[in-house]
Order: sequence, then C-alpha cells, then structure tokens
Amino acid sequence: MFLKLGKDRSNESYMTIVNALLLANVVIGFFGNEEGVLFAEMFRTNKLMVLEKNILNLGMLIISMQSFVWLKTHKHVPEFYILLLSTMLGMFFMISAGNLLMFYLGLELSTIPLAAAANFDLAKRRSSEAAMKLIFSSAFSSSLLLFGISLIYGTTGTLIFSQIPLHLGNNPLQIFAFILLLAGLAFKISVAPFHLWTADVYEGAPVAVTSFLSVVSKGAVLFVFVSVLYTVFKPLAGAWYNMLFILSLLTIIIGNLFAIRQDNFKRFLAFSSIAQVGFILVGISGSSTFGSASVVYFVLIYVFSNLAAFGVISLVSSITGNESISNYRGFYKTNPVLSWILTLALFSLAGVPPTAGFFGKFFLLFAGAGKGNYWFITIAALNMIISFYYYLRIVKAIFMDENDHPIPRVLIPLMPRLALYTCIAGVLAVGFISYIYDYIHSLSRGM
Repeated sequence: MFLKLGKDRSNESYMTIVNALLLANVVIGFFGNEEGVLFAEMFRTNKLMVLEKNILNLGMLIISMQSFVWLKTHKHVPEFYILLLSTMLGMFFMISAGNLLMFYLGLELSTIPLAAAANFDLAKRRSSEAAMKLIFSSAFSSSLLLFGISLIYGTTGTLIFSQIPLHLGNNPLQIFAFILLLAGLAFKISVAPFHLWTADVYEGAPVAVTSFLSVVSKGAVLFVFVSVLYTVFKPLAGAWYNMLFILSLLTIIIGNLFAIRQDNFKRFLAFSSIAQVGFILVGISGSSTFGSASVVYFVLIYVFSNLAAFGVISLVSSITGNESISNYRGFYKTNPVLSWILTLALFSLAGVPPTAGFFGKFFLLFAGAGKGNYWFITIAALNMIISFYYYLRIVKAIFMDENDHPIPRVLIPLMPRLALYTCIAGVLAVGFISYIYDYIHSLSRGM
C-alpha cells in the first residue's frame, strides 16, 4: 500500500510538471513566430499554420489534464507522453509540409506512435485489438497515399506543393491519383465509406487516447486536407467538389443512423464524430476563404465540445468502469455538475444555440452554400434535426430516466476540473466572441 501511494505521488508530481510545460507551450506558441520556407520548400509556416498548431497544443493540454485520474496509478506515465508528443511532432511536420514526401513522413510519424498508444491498456484484449485495427487501416490508407503520390510525381515531375498546380489539368491519370490521395486521407478522418475502423478503435483504446484520436489527430488531418485541396489541387476543383458532395452526405447520414443504435459512449461519440466530419466536408466544398475559416473555427469549437464530453466519460470510466449510455440514467441525481457539463457538450455537438457548436455549423453551411447548391445544404441541415434525437436521448436519460443503481458520486480532482471548466467556457464563449472568427478569417485570406 505504501509503495502504491508512493507511485501515485510520483506520477502526480510528474504530471503536474508536464501539464505546466504543456501550458507554457500553448502560451509561448502565440509569440515570436515568423513566416517563411526552409529546405527548398519542404517546410513552410505562416500565421494560420501557427494558429492550427496552437489549437492542437490546447487539445493536448486538456487531454493531459483530463487523464489525471487514469494516469496517476499507471506504470508507464512517461511512455504515454512520449507517444503522444511524438505524434504531435509528426502532425506539426505534416501541417507545415510544402512537399508531398514531407507530408507523408509527417503523417506516418503521427500515426505509428498513436497505434502504440491505442494499446496502452496492456492488460485488456480489446485495447490490443484496437491497436491492430488502427495499424491495418493506417497501412492500407498509407499504401493508397503512396500510390497516389507516385502518380502525381510521374505526371507532374515534382513533389513541391507550389509547383504541382502548374502541371495539373483534366488528365485522367492525375484525377485517378487525386482519388487515391482523397481515399487515403478519408481513412484518416473517418469519411464514409472509409470509416469502418473508427468505432472499434475508439471503443478499445483508453479514453485519453480515444479523445486524442477524435480531436487532435482528426483536427490535424483536416487542417492539411483543406490546405491541400485549396492550394495543391485547386485546378481540379470541379472534380473534387462532386466527390465531396457525395462523400459529405454519405458521411452525415451514416454517422447519424449508426449513432442512434449505440449504447457504448465511446462508440456513440465515434459515430458522432463521423457525422461532424460530414458537416466539415460541406464547409470545405465551398472552396473559398469562408470554407477554410469555417473549418478551423469549427475544429476549435469541436476541441472544446468533444473534450468536455470525453472528460466526463474519462472520469466516470476511471473511477467506476462504466462506459454504457444506459448506466447514465439518473446521473443528475448523484452528479449534477458533471451532468450539466456533459449536457452542454452534447448541445454544442448537436448545434443547439446558444452554444458555440451552433455558430460552427452555421458557418460551415454558409460556406458550403457558396456554390449555390441549396439542395445540398438543405439535406445537410435536415440531418442536424436527426442528430438532435440521439443527443437529446442521452440528456433525457441523464435528467429524466429512473435508475435504481445510478452511478455513484464522482469526485473531480483539480486537474480534470480545470480542464472541464476550460471546455465549458470555450463552448459558451467562442460563439459569442466574434473576434475569434474574424481573426481566423483574416488569416485564411493568405491561403
């Protein structure tokens, strides 16, 4: 018992230091940044990329603070941070890539440590299964990406982002290469029908890793996805608009329909995230400054909203082991604070005003309407009504359903409490502080 307490205190001290360093990293990240290119345009940076990286840094800090209860008794705390920070490094390389080869290396560096992190609960078989499924799906998507990159190089003679558009046209081989690249990236962000790995990996991985996959990993790929479409493959905009049109509606509908059927909270949020990606594709399809700004703005909102939900689930799972939605019946009677936090997070994910999620989806639909395809926007908007059902179903269970054995009262330590309050502040404030969207929009003009 004494050794266990000593280990807990050691882990707590370690995590306190790491969280302080992560907070310093978020703060320092906004100062002293310069724009430019290095190594023959293999690495580039600008103010928008710096903001995107800082959004990911913020997500990493919140996840670290929320993982306090789970990690304080774990044997491998340093290894957990090494894996996630290695993944973050790969994401930063990927965001700043100015070369397809550099982009691919960053993508792989961000994927391989994450697969190891998915297997971090070594004693649980489903954690190992999650890691294997993530590895297999990543290997398949990487092969598609490499094949597409090789065809792009073969038809253009260059891998540099700024040079590729000069050699693109209506060449069928180039369009086929783009389809391969699109399919590879679609696997990474769980676009239907490339989403089949998502729910199983989310369910099997530890909650902290699931949070990272859902928010930070997906956000990084979305940032790159927008940049690549709007700059590198801009000459093929007519072709990829039709592809996004089909993929976005398919993704929203499948995400919504499967989310209705879920009882495991992590699987539920997996299909919820798939539906959210569908709405993001609607914004991207607008192919405009508004599209780029709305995606970055929505990812920022998504960080706060999704991590607020995962923060509650992480606490409850770490202390009680409960991950089923049915177990949350009557949750308000024993945990009123956590109930309201979870409810606000679900409202934001559903797009209920006055939460920030409403403004995020409004700007995505507004950006998508830039092409004048109002049937497209109408179908997407109607799917928001479907999403209200499965989000409000959980709210009903929390506040209105009876439960003879509700989840017992969960004490909230300081670190997770600060993380949850930060998320709720973001959910309530980001939508009303218009400067945030205006600032992101001003940075997006330079794309």
